[in-house]
Amino acid sequence: MPPSIDPQQLDTGTLALFVGQAAAALVQEQLADQGFGDLRFSHGYVFQHLIDNEPTVGELATKLAMTQQGASKAVAELERLGYCERTPDATDARIRRVRLTGRGQDAVDAARHARTSLDQRLAHRFGKQRLAEHRDLLARLLDELGGTAAVEGRAVRPPQ
Repeated sequence: MPPSIDPQQLDTGTLALFVGQAAAALVQEQLADQGFGDLRFSHGYVFQHLIDNEPTVGELATKLAMTQQGASKAVAELERLGYCERTPDATDARIRRVRLTGRGQDAVDAARHARTSLDQRLAHRFGKQRLAEHRDLLARLLDELGGTAAVEGRAVRPPQ
């Protein structure tokens, strides 16, 4: 069955962007179904820095290329929603570090599960080999366009 849109009508970047947006929307739906409907796609930019680290708000602002005030506002929102908390630094109680709460880690786990389920759905629909080939091409395109380091370093920044 041919695609419902002509792939030649869109440039590669736009087509990849639209695929990514559609995939993200499906993940968001699954998260909402599991009780995480208050999370937005943009929260993922903060979460990526809390999975393996406990940065200060200032460190988070630097990694996200935003003001400290903006990072503080994002953290405050996620705190209010129960996904992260600020805790004293182990060596200097004056320093406050941001970390995921149990609910935050549950949301990370749910998002990972949703993305895995989506991959399984696509593999079933299009075949594991074909999907693997397309994923390989997308990874090569990312590398060619200079985006690999940001992904590997969990340093993907919100669109400007």
